[in-house]
Amino acid sequence: MSVTRRTFLRRLALAGGAAFLGTRSVRAVAGAAPWRPAYAQLGQGELAERVAAAYRHLEACDLCPRKCGVNRRDGQKGFCQALDRARVYSHTPHFGEELPLVGRNGSGTIFFSHCNLRCVFCQNWPIAHEGRGRDVSDEGLAGMMLDLQRRGCHNINVVTPTHVMPNILGGIQIARGQGLKIPICYNTSGYERAEIVELLDGIVDIYLPDLKFMDPEQSARYATIGAPDYPERAQASIIEMHRQVGDLLTDGRGVALRGLMVRHLVMPNRVAGSQAFVEWVAAQLSKDTYVNIMAQYRVEFRAFEHEQIARAITSQEFLEAMDWAQAAGLRNLDERSLAQAEVHRRRLM
Repeated sequence: MSVTRRTFLRRLALAGGAAFLGTRSVRAVAGAAPWRPAYAQLGQGELAERVAAAYRHLEACDLCPRKCGVNRRDGQKGFCQALDRARVYSHTPHFGEELPLVGRNGSGTIFFSHCNLRCVFCQNWPIAHEGRGRDVSDEGLAGMMLDLQRRGCHNINVVTPTHVMPNILGGIQIARGQGLKIPICYNTSGYERAEIVELLDGIVDIYLPDLKFMDPEQSARYATIGAPDYPERAQASIIEMHRQVGDLLTDGRGVALRGLMVRHLVMPNRVAGSQAFVEWVAAQLSKDTYVNIMAQYRVEFRAFEHEQIARAITSQEFLEAMDWAQAAGLRNLDERSLAQAEVHRRRLM
């Protein structure tokens, strides 16, 4: 049966990019045993040791590839400007994340201030660059996690977590003792050290990294500002994440329980390397990897100062990225991305 443009857009608005536009390869968890998050299965002593080990990294901070070496526990600040307490901008149910994270009740996002990147196109620059927010203790973080669980959120989604990873682990340890029982989603820019990501093995259930750039020069120009190692670092850390949690697993409602979900933002003039990105995922991870190719690039912050990225992407640029993904054999593309691709194709008719 043919679908008119009006019907299509109505369905899209109601379904948020629902699966009528295509299928996805998310596998449902089978079996009668009740599901438990990874951190709930970790011994209490082991979790405490992980927290202690993470905090030791703050004494000569090497949590991210910048390895500033400052003693954050003694009041010293490195590149990210964070100390030994997390600074939080907000915590709230969020309905704009990927559908397996959102479910019916939202993803329980905790937005952390500061960042170890300096993207010139940052859409959250008041939070990431200026550090707006309030400092909270690990007990305060635990309270936020439990509050989001009480509000029905399907997961705890820690956004920009790299530089405050020890605080997050401390919060999880406290919240677990008070009844936390939903998955932890580690929502990161991808600029990680794989050695540090190893500390999260058996604690994090869902990894949601960006893979922003595939070319060192482009990342040094627009994200890491002078440091060309973003692609290498992000790829190594994502491989480690995939080793830990594998492809995405969902429950019978399609809500994410465990696994890797990778984001990639399409940028003007192919500066993000979208073709190389999808080919890398297919070759180095799995063709069933959940991939969200995003069309939401906007000229934000200081992007207008850079000619190559001083405009929105075109329909053709987004569609070629989606076509490359399908040509690479990726089988589990984000439903909203598929819906947006259909909208862009109709625009070009």
